[in-house]
Amino acid sequence: MRIIDLSQSLEPGMPCYPGASGPLFQPISSVVKDGFAEQLLTISSHTGTHIDLPSHIFQGAPSLETFDINRFAGRGFVLDVREAPENIITIEMLNPFFSKITECDFLLLCSGMSRYWGTPLYFESYPVLSADAARQLAGSNLQGIGVDMISVDAPDKSDFPVHKSLLQNGLVVIENLTGLLDLVGRDFLFCCFPLKIWHGEASPVRAVAIVN
Repeated sequence: MRIIDLSQSLEPGMPCYPGASGPLFQPISSVVKDGFAEQLLTISSHTGTHIDLPSHIFQGAPSLETFDINRFAGRGFVLDVREAPENIITIEMLNPFFSKITECDFLLLCSGMSRYWGTPLYFESYPVLSADAARQLAGSNLQGIGVDMISVDAPDKSDFPVHKSLLQNGLVVIENLTGLLDLVGRDFLFCCFPLKIWHGEASPVRAVAIVN
């Protein structure tokens, strides 16, 4: 068994969604002065590799404490979308892999954008699901959809149509994954366990793939 880390590191100055506050790391004790080290972390629930729950978009929708822990692990399948025409992931791109998608619990879209992590390019021109592709996936038996991008929605979409399609049907969304290209064509168990946050609409996760 091999465990592959699919998570970005939480660190000062890391990329965050445009307009969002970055994490703060404040030392509050040290080994030299106090005999032990401790630091205060101030982070958004959407920092780094994180999971979005329905209450992120919809008032009164299910939040983190209503989800069984089993909802955050299952069979994963990576779809290579690096060649998506005009950065739109269409139904026609999904159809050849329909049987694989219906057999998995988590569909992970590999755009290759994680190679731009830490640069302005990470926030630009990444592929997103078309409206009908998002609706088709939202109506499937998937537990969630993950991406190696800053968002499942295009940067110019302030109404978050893809988030809405997926979250209103009970799927979870995992953003800012990395290392997906190595998993194309492989079978694996995907895990994205969130912090146990009461009424959480999102949480940072340590996403991994477990490969035999």
